[in-house]
Order: sequence, then structure tokens, then C-alpha cells
Amino acid sequence: MDIYFLGTNAGVPTLQRNVTSVALRLLEERRTMWLFDCGEGTQQQILRSPLKLSKLEKIFITHLHGDHLFGLPGLLSSRAYQGGTSPLTVYGPAGLKQYIDMSLELSQSRINYRLDVVEHHGGLIFEDEQFKVEAALLEHRVDSYGYRVTEKDKPGKLDAAVMEKYGIRPGPLYGKLKRGEAIELDDGRVIQPREVLGVPKKGRIVTILGDTRPCRNALLLSEGANLMIHEATFLHDLAETAYEYHHSTSLQAAETAKDAGAGALIMTHFSSRYKDMDQLQELLDEAKSVFPNSMLAEEHVLFQVPC
Repeated sequence: MDIYFLGTNAGVPTLQRNVTSVALRLLEERRTMWLFDCGEGTQQQILRSPLKLSKLEKIFITHLHGDHLFGLPGLLSSRAYQGGTSPLTVYGPAGLKQYIDMSLELSQSRINYRLDVVEHHGGLIFEDEQFKVEAALLEHRVDSYGYRVTEKDKPGKLDAAVMEKYGIRPGPLYGKLKRGEAIELDDGRVIQPREVLGVPKKGRIVTILGDTRPCRNALLLSEGANLMIHEATFLHDLAETAYEYHHSTSLQAAETAKDAGAGALIMTHFSSRYKDMDQLQELLDEAKSVFPNSMLAEEHVLFQVPC
């Protein structure tokens, strides 16, 4: 699981940074990637990255402000021209389907793959044998959601010595045990998976929050997360401004990470007033004073999700 930032600025793009979009690469887990938000210019950013639209499986939109979704119609259309034929599902707040349908219809864009749009009001919005995704409403000027992506625990490794003791050779029986199924040997003995498997590998949790003031649901979504991605639009000396515009400061993001027991924090969604890395360093220093394992999102930089 890797995080790749395609846009880190708030409101409008600048010469230094694009507007919001975050990719979660799941190449080892399912050979796909998921996208969280799709601000204007996201597809251009993808062209400059190692990411491929043909690998895109899901898009999660946090809210319907332009800096988080103006790039969506163009990206959906371009995917059809870049080898994307597999189904794609877009999740987001009420109104998202109308926006997508109208944009594609009026521009006469042709989509040659199955496109599903799922409007939700939070809760469990996706689950399969590998992952589940939960959403909860945050505190912003419009309905804005955070997403909690949970990787399910993986079975432990087969103990070769124990397998040899039971006389089990590599083959279909290995697969059954790895899937958690009991097997019966030729002599009638029943072997349970727990007898031959090591300790399960704990799945990781990634929380990606939309625009928000500090709120209870941000804490709940981030509880125990290996990695939390939180907006940090302003330094804390502009806390009143942040509150007025329903945003957070870097200090508040760090406090949320600390209170939630998160493993690491990456801050993003920076105000255009912070133009260079020296100014952004002030946000980082502020956050680290509360939560030492804080980082700044950087565009076109790959962040590994910690175990």
C-alpha cells in the first residue's frame, strides 16, 4: 500500500502545487489503484507520474467543492482513451451522479467501460475479501466525508516443518489451508488451519479525510490508523480564519492524530499563502510539537503506508 499525492493545494492551483488528489496504490494487494478526490488538472498530474489510468478501480470524492472534483469529467473521459476498459466505481455525496451525468452528456463524452456512481451518506460503503471502506460525515460548509480504508488481516505463513510432519505436500491442500479451510488426510485425520499456519499478518488502516474542522468523526475514522491524511490549510495563528471557513490548522491536525492513536500523519490541502517549502516547514514544525511523526504531503513523492 503506497500513497502518491497528485495535488496538495487548497482552493486553486498554483505554480508550485496542484489542487487536491491522492492516489492509494494497491499493486501488490490487487494490482489496482484508488483515487481520493480529483481536482482540476489531476489527469495531467497522472501523466507525469508512474500511475496508470488503466489500473484505476475506484474513485472516492470527499465533497462537491470544485477543487476536489473539477478534474473528474476529463479524467473519466481520458481513461477510455488510455486503455481503461475494466469497470470503475465512483463514490461520493448526493449530487455527484447528477454532476457526472450532466458533464459527460453535455460534452458528448463516450465511456466504453462500465461506470457506476454510488452516492452515500456514510457507513460501510464497500467490502470484499481484502478490504472494507467506511465513511463518515465531517464538519465543513457542505457535506464532506472522510474515508477509512481497512486492509483485512492476512493468514499467517504455512509452517513447512509442521506440514512435513503431517505428510502434506505442496498442492491444492496448501491453498485450502491458506484460505482458512480444514482438510482431511488420506488416513482420515482432519487438519485445522490453526495447526499449520503462523500468526496472521495484521492488515493496515489508512484514513483520508476531506475538508473539515476538528470533529468527533475525524477521530473515529482515524482511531488506530497506520496512516492518517488530514488537511492543514493554515498555521494555528490563523485558527479563527480556519474555523470561519470550516478548515483545520496544522496544530489541530496533529492533535487529531495524537488523540486517535494514529501511527503517522501526512498533512495536505495547504493555503496558497504558503508558497514554498520554507513556509510549509512552519506548518510541519508546529505539528511535530504535538505529534512527532508528522509529515508534509509532497506531490509526485511516494509514501509507503507503515505497518
